[in-house]
Amino acid sequence: MNVVITGGNRGIGLALTKQYKARGAKVFATCRNSCDELNSAGVTIIKGVDVSQPEMLAEKLAPLMDVNIDLLINNAGVLGRESIDDWDPNTIDYQFRVNALGPLLVTQTLLPAMAKDSKIAMITSRMGSMADNGSGGYYGYRMSKAALNAAGVSMANDLKPKGIAVGIFHPGFVQTEMVNGAGDIDADTCAERLSQRIDELNVTNAGRFIHSNGDELPW
Repeated sequence: MNVVITGGNRGIGLALTKQYKARGAKVFATCRNSCDELNSAGVTIIKGVDVSQPEMLAEKLAPLMDVNIDLLINNAGVLGRESIDDWDPNTIDYQFRVNALGPLLVTQTLLPAMAKDSKIAMITSRMGSMADNGSGGYYGYRMSKAALNAAGVSMANDLKPKGIAVGIFHPGFVQTEMVNGAGDIDADTCAERLSQRIDELNVTNAGRFIHSNGDELPW
């Protein structure tokens, strides 16, 4: 099984990299910069991949075009903390480029390397849910994850006839650097749960908004 994971150098991405390596998969981890833990994970590392830079993706992802990709996990993401009174359009734009446009472009680029029964996992957030938003704020993150959810549903519909299943997964509130170590679960537990949800993914249940614990989330 060949697995490609974006943002594989830390947090959830690193935990997923180790999880799939332990399961016997051949893992290809992309990142802007690697780290000691990733370097020692025994996986193929593709450095210099910045999903916010569309003009470079085809070149940087070229080594993957000869791989028969069974699973693509679009995990790379960034979090801003804008409020109604304190915000910067540049940080909002950057979150859109990484969180929403990046996964779409990575998928479009790698799609020729994917065949029937392949899977694509979008690592999103329940903060992209309209119905679940009871606290406001986080404008760039919420907006970009809502856009990612919309892209994921379109992809699920477009790729279903090709036999490729697309899942949209909220990892939970995970103890990562992104949230300064806060969270309800650690990254390894999250990776185990996400891998279970991905195992369950098929073209019949594709395009749903699923928590890593298995609950279906509202849009």
